Amino acid sequence: MSDYYWLTEAQMERLRPHFPKSRGVPRVDDRRVLSGIIYVKRNGLQWRDAPSVYGPHKTLYNRFVRWSRMGVFARIFKDLAQPGRDGDTIMIDSTHMKAHRTAASLSKRGIKPRAIGRTKGGLNSKLHMVSDGRGRPLTFFLSPGQMSDARGAVVLLGDLPKAKRLLGDKGYDADWFREELKRMGMRTCIPPRTKRKRPATYNKRLYRKRHRIENAFARLKDWRRIATRYDRCGDLFLSAICIAAIVIFWLPK
Repeated sequence: MSDYYWLTEAQMERLRPHFPKSRGVPRVDDRRVLSGIIYVKRNGLQWRDAPSVYGPHKTLYNRFVRWSRMGVFARIFKDLAQPGRDGDTIMIDSTHMKAHRTAASLSKRGIKPRAIGRTKGGLNSKLHMVSDGRGRPLTFFLSPGQMSDARGAVVLLGDLPKAKRLLGDKGYDADWFREELKRMGMRTCIPPRTKRKRPATYNKRLYRKRHRIENAFARLKDWRRIATRYDRCGDLFLSAICIAAIVIFWLPK
């Protein structure tokens, strides 16, 4: 039993206010089902291989899909991801997630984007993320793998939390991006591109802290179904990322 993952009562108290209300037949035990979903996503299992202690695997899958489509996991992440005193400095970066052939198989159906693209590394998705000064995720954006960092920043601009400064790598060295951040009252710590005719200055000492957001990506990819994408639908994969971020960074131990 100790090898399995179980949410604690303290963690459930943080999560329970965000659950949708049960109508009609009482819902199957939330703690057991959510713990099973986390176990499957963290260990990279197929749903049918979920341990029997979590109940029927179809219940785990149906709950994950239904609550993902309802936006439950995204709302929980948004409500819990509050930087507090660590929000004076925010960081922006992106990383690739390899897409398994099962995620890219069959033709795309529906209006929701799949967010899978082809790069030199093959089929993958790209996760654009903004974190606080400690590297804890604050907001996400999932795109096809070939999307540039600058284009991803356009989408994230509308959801940037208030901060005094932003750290980013050379991929975000664009005049329009710097001007937009300046208009928002935010200083930038972004190294200039090599071929810049008029390179901007930046605080090299502060820039060293950017490893924290890279460490956050590494911790997310410790979950096997995050490092390798098996979900065909982009919204389901993004929900899995939200669950991982909640458990790793925003729930009490």
